[in-house]
Amino acid sequence: MTALPSGGITGIHHLTAVATDARRTVNFYTRLLGLRLIAQTADGDDPSSSHLLFGNGEHGPGLLAFLVQSHAAPGQYGIGGTHHLAFETRDRITLRQWKRWLSDLGLAVTGPYDRVYFESIYFTDPDGLILEIATRGPGWTLDETPETLGYAIKLPPPETMVNGRDEAAIAADNWPDPVPVPTPDMRLERVHHITAIGSDATRTEQFFTGILGMRTVKRTVNFDNPASPHLYFGVGDGAPGTIVTYFAYPRETMRPVRLGAGMTHHFALRVPDEESLEAWHGYLTMRGVQPSEVHDRTSFRSFAFHDPDGHLIEIATDPIGR
Repeated sequence: MTALPSGGITGIHHLTAVATDARRTVNFYTRLLGLRLIAQTADGDDPSSSHLLFGNGEHGPGLLAFLVQSHAAPGQYGIGGTHHLAFETRDRITLRQWKRWLSDLGLAVTGPYDRVYFESIYFTDPDGLILEIATRGPGWTLDETPETLGYAIKLPPPETMVNGRDEAAIAADNWPDPVPVPTPDMRLERVHHITAIGSDATRTEQFFTGILGMRTVKRTVNFDNPASPHLYFGVGDGAPGTIVTYFAYPRETMRPVRLGAGMTHHFALRVPDEESLEAWHGYLTMRGVQPSEVHDRTSFRSFAFHDPDGHLIEIATDPIGR
């Protein structure tokens, strides 16, 4: 059996989505969400498209990028694509401050929802990309020990699920005072998690744990559709910034993804250096995954491959945006 490379995956590197208007996208992510525009360049694979790269003030890991394609048709989430992207905020106080700030600017914000392991709110960007802001805790060990994370299926409490929660009380749960500007405490430190959609939970788990060497840190169900298993894969203890989750829907119950505006083009996982990248390229080739050639992205190097349902994933080197 082919051994995993010694330079393992360390977390999320970035997510790239499709936008239609560069100025509007920059305004939304810098003015409303407080991210920093690090670069605006021509896309290396399609010079007719521009490429936007956002990060926090320290250019930290877990950045967000956009391919700007002005004539892109609206996309639609489904099997083989990403459902949403979650950013991390500090706690339940800053989460409610984010709700007040965004709501006062006219965005339709839902939540805060109790997801047991964190709380979160949801809204969309101007192209319809589903965004979540999630709290740092209380974390995965709320109902499991660190050693047994991901072994058992943990069903959510009924009062947190779609048919059991008090939607009126949730809608009314807001920060009491206006928020003039996002405060330093509200800062979106990094990507909390990425949630994608697959068709077979067992096959997806075998891919992320058996081939990519990540760890199942939680087995539960989709709080908004309990018929769908929800698996969380992470690195180490599963800290935010390392988590990729999958909803599982049989193909007869969910449409395939339609790529376009407001949808994720791909997401990337981090490895420490070029030596690790080359080792992963050879390893995945031996495992029959068929990675692309390694590409120089100026600030990092990477290659791409597909998950079992066709979702495009990259493995990319540190550093990014420096």
